[in-house]
Amino acid sequence: MNIIGRLTKDAEVHTTPQEKKVVNFSVAINDSYRNKQGERIEQTSYFDCSYWISPNVAKILLKGALVELTGRVSTRAWTATNGELRSSLNFHTSTIKLHGGSKKIEQAQAIGKQENTKIILAEPLDDLPF
Repeated sequence: MNIIGRLTKDAEVHTTPQEKKVVNFSVAINDSYRNKQGERIEQTSYFDCSYWISPNVAKILLKGALVELTGRVSTRAWTATNGELRSSLNFHTSTIKLHGGSKKIEQAQAIGKQENTKIILAEPLDDLPF
C-alpha cells in the first residue's frame, strides 16, 4: 500500500529490548468528498508509522515534511485507563520518499547523504492537495 501525507512531528528512534532500532513517526493524510447535499467534507486520517531498516532516516523525517510511504497497514485496539475503547492505524513502512522540502529538510538530507543513508528523494510536487 502507498500513502502520501505530512509528518505530524519529528521522527523518534527507539530501541527494543532485543537491541533493535526502530524509527517511529506519525503521518496525517487529508481527504475530501462531497456529501449528498453537495457540501464538501474534509477528513484527516492519522497513521502511526514504524521503519526498521535504518535509524539514520530519523534525521530527515521532520515535522511538516511531505512523504510517500510504501508498506502495509495493521490496526491496534485497546482499552484506555478510563475504560474507553481506542484504536489506531499502524503503517509498517518499507520505503520512504520525501517530496518537496524546506531548508531545514534539505540540510538534513545533505547529512543523510554524507552518512550513506539509503533514502529515495523525489522531485518537489507543487500540485498536491495537502
